[in-house]
Amino acid sequence: MATAVCTGATMMCSFGVAPSSLIALPGTVLTNAPPSANLTTNAPITNVAPFGACTSMSNPTVSAATAAALGVLTPMPCVPATAAPWAPGATKTINGGQPAVDSSCTLTCSYGGAITVLSPGQVKLSVS
Repeated sequence: MATAVCTGATMMCSFGVAPSSLIALPGTVLTNAPPSANLTTNAPITNVAPFGACTSMSNPTVSAATAAALGVLTPMPCVPATAAPWAPGATKTINGGQPAVDSSCTLTCSYGGAITVLSPGQVKLSVS
């Protein structure tokens, strides 16, 4: 079962070297505590924090640094380039007029990376 993705969710990019956190801005639907994300919660830096360093040769800074190092892959600081929205989106949950992001959604970076959700940012507690 997919879980709504909220502020504090842990994400990873296939070309990143470290996990990152999602920041859903206030004004979206609240889940059990933090604001949750919809398909348009994809702005670089504002919503999607950097993943440490980038290793994609499609990233111009990585390509230039690698060329300067005579072909030795040289990771450079990550600045996510997330122009497209999350996909596919929750089919039954609308959040701020857009489909909600659930833990099965992915986000594509313009440099070729696939950003996936490692942890949705909310935890259910059972009280006995």
